[in-house]
Amino acid sequence: MIEMAYATAGSEPAGGIAGWATDLMDRLGAPGAGLAIALENLFPPLPSEVILPLAGFTAAQGRMSLAAALLWTTLGSIAGALALYGIGALIGRDRIRALVARLPLVKLSDLDRTEAWFARHGAKAVFFGRMIPIFRSLISVPAGVERMRMTTFLIYTGLGSLLWNTAFVLAGYGLGDNWRTVEEYVGVYSKGVLALAVLCVAAFVAVRIVKARRNTKERRNAPEQWTAPHQRYAMEQRADDGRRAGRHRLET
Repeated sequence: MIEMAYATAGSEPAGGIAGWATDLMDRLGAPGAGLAIALENLFPPLPSEVILPLAGFTAAQGRMSLAAALLWTTLGSIAGALALYGIGALIGRDRIRALVARLPLVKLSDLDRTEAWFARHGAKAVFFGRMIPIFRSLISVPAGVERMRMTTFLIYTGLGSLLWNTAFVLAGYGLGDNWRTVEEYVGVYSKGVLALAVLCVAAFVAVRIVKARRNTKERRNAPEQWTAPHQRYAMEQRADDGRRAGRHRLET
């Protein structure tokens, strides 16, 4: 039925992910949109910028209500986030620390600082993370590892998801046949976020490599720099001991 709506409205045929999501919504209605978004949370390569505007377009065609599209996509986001929270809780803090201890260039002190930061700002991280491509799914895992209070997690996940979903569903609803325009603009945003993340990782690795090389060089040069002063100190100590012993013999 939704496929017929595409043909009638003159929009391009649905294929790939769009065709898969269209088929779900054709069969299940608004719950199909929710299921697609839940799977998008678990498998980030599935793009919400395709599924959500498509749900809005479908609502504009009268195949589901706009309120149902918003409700079910938000419920789907929460369900997917809860699954990832559970994965994080199953992995647990001890396993994460054991893994970090084996990683090159990463220290347990880095993890300690990250945990301290998450303890202070975890709620904000979950809320804003729901609106950042790539991280919108991954942010639920550290929340589970740190066992964030379930009430807090659900509230901030729900609010962040509702804002993100509403923006894209309404965009698809308003754009109608041009709903794919949303995908183009968000694709640029997603690539920018990915590029920034790669740059941050590259900068972190570069700094750690430079520090490791500097520390190695300092350790190699340590004997040349400190052997002579240590020898002088030892000689001065022996001389002082000798003087004290001589004074003691004179006094006795």
